[in-house]
Amino acid sequence: MNNEEHKNSKFLSYILRHNPDAIGIELDENGWVEIDELCRLAKSHNKHLTREMISEVVRNNDKKRFTLSDDKRKIRAAQGHSINIDLGLKPSAPPDMLYHGTASKNLNAIAQLGLLPMSRDMVHLSSDEETALKVGSRHGKPIIIRVAAAQMAQDGHEFFRAENGVWLAKQVEAKYLRF
Repeated sequence: MNNEEHKNSKFLSYILRHNPDAIGIELDENGWVEIDELCRLAKSHNKHLTREMISEVVRNNDKKRFTLSDDKRKIRAAQGHSINIDLGLKPSAPPDMLYHGTASKNLNAIAQLGLLPMSRDMVHLSSDEETALKVGSRHGKPIIIRVAAAQMAQDGHEFFRAENGVWLAKQVEAKYLRF
């Protein structure tokens, strides 16, 4: 992803995941917005976007943060919202173990409180340790926490899998964590 695509990706993340009001966008209940409207409103706030630029961001984003509608007329963030959006995800049976990457400085609080969504709508979990390590590295000295996901599911907790493969849960109680 080149520098312009990176800047556009950050802008789209901000607008589609956290603050659509910043440019006057109204997402529908599932987080979708017409691409033409997004480009028009971005331009009125001195941010130049085109349909082609957005398609490049969607295609080249290594985390697959964005999804285009089947007709390619709408876009939404795949997950990671801090605003209330119903992605329409159905509960899904998780693998035995999932992983959460964080900074080691957070370990004491997590050991006491479990994993909480904090500013997000859901807790984000990875299906592999490598991805969790990358996530944890963004926040300081990384540590990987294993989550006994199958046991959680057996105990009645729901898991959802976003279109980009990220596993989501409302929260993870400390008793399901393995350090």
